[in-house]
Amino acid sequence: MGDRGADAGRCLVGLDPTPAVIAEAAEHGCGLLVTHHPLVFRPLARLDLADPVGGAVALALEAGVAVAAAHTNADVARPGVSDALAGALGLEVIDVLRPTEAGSRVKLVTFVPPEATGKVLDAVVEAGGGVIGEYTHCSFRVRGAGTFLPGGAANPVVGERGALREVEEDRLEIVVPRHQLAAAAQALVDAHPYEEAAHDVVPLGGATGLGRGRLARAEEAIDAAGLARRCQERLGGPVRMAGDPGSAAEHIALCGGSGSELIPDALRARADVFVTGDLKHHQALDAAAAGLTVIDAGHHGTERPFVPVLGEALGDAMPSGEVLISDVSTDPFVRP
Repeated sequence: MGDRGADAGRCLVGLDPTPAVIAEAAEHGCGLLVTHHPLVFRPLARLDLADPVGGAVALALEAGVAVAAAHTNADVARPGVSDALAGALGLEVIDVLRPTEAGSRVKLVTFVPPEATGKVLDAVVEAGGGVIGEYTHCSFRVRGAGTFLPGGAANPVVGERGALREVEEDRLEIVVPRHQLAAAAQALVDAHPYEEAAHDVVPLGGATGLGRGRLARAEEAIDAAGLARRCQERLGGPVRMAGDPGSAAEHIALCGGSGSELIPDALRARADVFVTGDLKHHQALDAAAAGLTVIDAGHHGTERPFVPVLGEALGDAMPSGEVLISDVSTDPFVRP
């Protein structure tokens, strides 16, 4: 929200774009405020300056502060909100709790004449395949023999109708994000020299690191009560726990913010403890009855560790700029 052409050489990073944080950005001369929670969380039917959101929009516009949010994308990114939570608690992330479609991969396999292998690989890469970490054009190929017998209505590139043919081919394997499979498969077919381009799709286990929540482990033995105390010490704010305080916390599930819908995922992953925020009464009862100890460390508390992580990422992306971290607490709950 704001002027896309505004100077973003100085940027403030925070959790919520409250009026106090917007004022802080203006005070420091920041043309851009980047937060985790968006300023307009739900669509507005009208812009009413008497409404808290409308008033905040007006304040940002008056102060010349553009506001951007990294919300759901930050929840699934790696590193993201839950990675920052694990880091704040001294836990080692070992897996994703609920991989997104963008976090799952398949292997696209085809059989192609050696002279066309590079062309097919380039086409699939252009469509989003062949990326592993910081490497592109990742593939595996092995030479072999392919056979086919063109029918009477076929129009073969190699061979003749009615004659069995054996040709030298490469088996080409390329990893593709599942959500880009359709485009990659079409690119393969378009670039393949054969009239009928045979190809297989092989599901792969594991994930690329994209998805909500994380599975983690502690470097040293700790029980649920000890983990709850660590949450209170390092995240601040009140902490609630349901389940067995003395249970070992060897396999720990985490989700920064409101993660109650991931309780079934934590149970399937056989987690001992699930750390998140915004748990309701019956959700905690049901989780504890199923053998999962849950720790509610608050929405603000479980997401606040992401703010400096986001600030560091922005600083790396704009080395000539200046990134500041907000000092304003936006936790709406206070201790009596």
